[in-house]
Amino acid sequence: MGAVMLGLAGLGALPAAGQAAERIVQIGLAAPMSGLSGSTGISLERAAQLAIDDVNETQPVIGGDKITFKLLPQDDRADPRTGELIAEYLVKSRVAAVVGHWNSGVGIPASRIYAAAGIPHVSPAVTSPAYTQQGYPTAFRVVPHDGDGARHTAEYVVREMKARNIVVIDDRTVFGADYAAAFEKSLAALNTKAVAHYTVSSKSSTFNQILPAARSLNPDVILFAGIDAQAAQLASELRRLQIKATLVGIGGMVGPTFLTLAGPAAEGTIVLEPGPPSYKGAQWSRFENAWKARYKEDIYLYAPFAYDAVRTIVAAMREANSVDTAKVTAALHKIRYRGITGPIAFDKEGNLRDPVFTLYEIKGGRWKVVKTFGEKN
Repeated sequence: MGAVMLGLAGLGALPAAGQAAERIVQIGLAAPMSGLSGSTGISLERAAQLAIDDVNETQPVIGGDKITFKLLPQDDRADPRTGELIAEYLVKSRVAAVVGHWNSGVGIPASRIYAAAGIPHVSPAVTSPAYTQQGYPTAFRVVPHDGDGARHTAEYVVREMKARNIVVIDDRTVFGADYAAAFEKSLAALNTKAVAHYTVSSKSSTFNQILPAARSLNPDVILFAGIDAQAAQLASELRRLQIKATLVGIGGMVGPTFLTLAGPAAEGTIVLEPGPPSYKGAQWSRFENAWKARYKEDIYLYAPFAYDAVRTIVAAMREANSVDTAKVTAALHKIRYRGITGPIAFDKEGNLRDPVFTLYEIKGGRWKVVKTFGEKN
């Protein structure tokens, strides 16, 4: 279905002949803005709003109309059912595109609703391969997927850390379970096998049921496939039980939440995250200065991806010279856009081409860059 534009009420006289008409175009944003991941979701909203403001400053004219973009943010609570309700609301609100979601377990079912309505959606954070493997032409992501991330993590654990007794724990979510499976598949390709694989509920507040058994295996690495708050609990329990294995996490952990909750137990934790370790260029400087002036705090890791998701959607609208959803979707499949996170282009499934990853380690209570994968000179 084509996007239906919301007309401005009370504009007064019609535009004179040859003068561009004015339209408001809504772009939806769906992310958790409450609960354990609330701070991250709010950072995505802030970044997306900065992108909207930057675009509006250019007074864009698309398809002969002067366009004013408006962000329509919604809290999906990191809950799949709530995410579906939010997706239905955004469809009914006649958004031209959506930036979101944050969680794979939310983004995957929501993507079916957007696809049925023909609305393009660009995720700044959904990393499960299943998101694009569904075959919906409207689904895109500006972050790498976990298949590549798990491979790089496995190669580092085996080749660089020389780990032999590897324990895997996942949180039973789509995100965690898929990453753990991809990690073990990558271990197998390296002629290595995890000595044990445990699962815990993503809502569990303790690892007491599995850690005694894990300790008996004398692990040198424990991979935890889950979110930062629960990973912090695991780090604390590893310290309490004097399990000396290195904790290896997955995307979404690098930031203040894990450091604050885990405290000294965080030391030595290793995590692979999407994107380069730092950004540069005039566009990045503009974003960084605007963020710090408005929000007075450090930039969250995934915020630049939300900014780029908005700008990529708008770039596709300009390429198509239309805000019609079908034309925008087609343009996204061909887009070549230079974002603040790097070059953005999509493969036929909607995955980011030529992804870059950065490996971090906590040293002295701070995240430090270890190495970068995939970055082109």
